[in-house]
Amino acid sequence: MSERLPQAAASIDAVPHPDRADLRRRAVAVGIGNFMEWFDFAIYGYFVVLIGRTFFPSAAPGVSLLSSLAVFAVGFLSRPLGAIVLGPLGDRVGRRAVLMITVFGMGVATTLIGLLPGYDTLGIAAPVLLILLRFVQGMMVGGEWSAACIYIVESAPHGGRGTAAALLTKTAAAAFLGGTFVAAVISSVLSEHDAASWGWRVPFVASILMTIVALYIRRRLGDTPVYEAVQKRRENNQVQPVSGAEKWRAFTVTFAYAALFGVSLYYFITYANTHLTQTVGLPKSTSLWLCSAALVFYTMLHTAVGRLSDRIGRRPLVLGAAWGLTLLGYPIFLLMNTGHPVAILAALCVLAVLVAIAGVMDVVLLVEMFPASIRSTGAAIGQNVAVAVLAGPAPFIAAALIQGTGNANLPAAYLCGVSALCGIVLWRMLPETRDRDIAQG
Repeated sequence: MSERLPQAAASIDAVPHPDRADLRRRAVAVGIGNFMEWFDFAIYGYFVVLIGRTFFPSAAPGVSLLSSLAVFAVGFLSRPLGAIVLGPLGDRVGRRAVLMITVFGMGVATTLIGLLPGYDTLGIAAPVLLILLRFVQGMMVGGEWSAACIYIVESAPHGGRGTAAALLTKTAAAAFLGGTFVAAVISSVLSEHDAASWGWRVPFVASILMTIVALYIRRRLGDTPVYEAVQKRRENNQVQPVSGAEKWRAFTVTFAYAALFGVSLYYFITYANTHLTQTVGLPKSTSLWLCSAALVFYTMLHTAVGRLSDRIGRRPLVLGAAWGLTLLGYPIFLLMNTGHPVAILAALCVLAVLVAIAGVMDVVLLVEMFPASIRSTGAAIGQNVAVAVLAGPAPFIAAALIQGTGNANLPAAYLCGVSALCGIVLWRMLPETRDRDIAQG
């Protein structure tokens, strides 16, 4: 891919970008839909224990939790299928079309999960249907994340792509924060019986309202200037061919930074809460409020990270996140396992900084690593294969490590190991892409 870097400077600004008012409309449309998608996906993680009891009842210690975390992973295993179906669609008919499909599919699947009767009512059909709905959720997210990243970054001016990318991770962070807040309120206000019987269902069913709003806003969007330029080149048979070697290099690098972000993110927003309640032994409400405080801090970081990457580049930041997670993963778990709220919050805030850096770099690199003509396909597949293989199973692997060994610090080994491998790949293969012309190819 490096041979594509020295494009003529004039060509970088050859594609006209939307004016400020249009950029704001695009940001709002993508941001609201992105918030809804990730709120829907995140609340499963926050209610994973209650969902486990509803659909996988078992008297054996840890079995319900592991079963529900396995279903959590199903939502990631289906993401590559969503990428295979929706990624090429984004290259053929446009980024906007994918954004419409994903927001509708996610909203319907999430609402149905909230309405699905449990094992006591439907028997084995209940967990089977839950798995199918999680599969659909995963497919929709498999198309949404890369499509939203591409849409917002391709719409941004050349010098502000990192700042624009921060919108996606910031709204996703706000969605996780909203999910955590809702879970904390439900856990604090309702009795354990009410929360388990119907309270966890409320945010799932209510997501249909956000779906309607997101569909209404997104249907009014135009497509990106870069996609429109590619279409004109296609009509004139001027699209540059992309070699197999270029595709493989871009896929490998994408797999590395997507895995770095995915594993660290789901340790932070999903597994940390489960670990604090199930392993450390904190009350559910206490762990949720601690995670909420860390998420507030996390949400505030993204714009600064994006702006910094526009000044110093992508490579130093993503490598810093990789080495930081490698070296600090074990100390983070040591602090969490003290059970002291101040130590736990400090550990979560350190993790938040590293995840925020990895996240913003993931968004902007998804766009800058692939030529424009294959960007939707390449970014979707690279991102989602990494998430399915390494990130989705991360909460399950972390819980299983403790279940099998009794060592509360052992989940750090997976986080540190994945981060180290990703750091090596990125150090050897990732070029600096800040000045790349994303309209080419």
